[in-house]
Amino acid sequence: MINTHRYNLNDQDLIAACLEQLTTQGVCVLPDFLTLKAVEILRQQSEALAPCAFRSASRATPYLGPADETFPVGHQRNTIAQSSVEVVAYDQFARDDGLRTLYEWDPLLDCIRQCLGLNELFRYADPFGALNLAIKRAGDSLGWHFDMTDFVVSIAIQSSLSGGYFENAKKIRNAEQPNYETIQKVMNEQSPESVRTEPMTPGTLMLFNGRWSMHRVTTIEGLAPRYVALLAYDTKPGTDSTDTLKMLRYGRLPTQKMETCDE
Repeated sequence: MINTHRYNLNDQDLIAACLEQLTTQGVCVLPDFLTLKAVEILRQQSEALAPCAFRSASRATPYLGPADETFPVGHQRNTIAQSSVEVVAYDQFARDDGLRTLYEWDPLLDCIRQCLGLNELFRYADPFGALNLAIKRAGDSLGWHFDMTDFVVSIAIQSSLSGGYFENAKKIRNAEQPNYETIQKVMNEQSPESVRTEPMTPGTLMLFNGRWSMHRVTTIEGLAPRYVALLAYDTKPGTDSTDTLKMLRYGRLPTQKMETCDE
């Protein structure tokens, strides 16, 4: 599945370059990480899985919480954005599906661990959230926000006909400086120099630190859905999500029977 002519997962120069990009840019983009044949197989499998997806919509500030009325009206801590997505959960992938095979392959886990500069890295223990297929259709978007985790690993499978761009205001804040003024300018479309579009073409692997970089996915346009795989890891073993998050994102709990997927 992996384009080994371009990427040798044991190449220490590649790993060092990825780590440097993450450290300095907050993002590492590896275009054509998958072969064209692999991308087409994953696209077909994603299309077959799509009817199983659970649709959810949320309203939150860029800090992934409710409005904070201790801040003045119009402040980004009071600005609510709408997001919508359909998600296929980890337990809905067949054992031999390409994405699941790739996610459960130890050499990829070890390569990502090294690229992140970590001594240990573990797959998520969440039976739903360990591996997701995120599907966005016409009208869907993801509002400006910061992640609550240090890193996200994604693989682009299919782009929408128009829109669906991953826009990133890289390293716009840090633990000491919230940088509210620049964040507000970005949200008001007044600081284009702070925003760049990451090239998420099909087959691209992206490592991203979204805790300090504000980002969004622009509104999807056209009939072709946008397919992106999300691979979840943590520095601690046994990491799981809350029941509340499971219900919001997947509409069920592990104790509940999964509905039949009608293609």
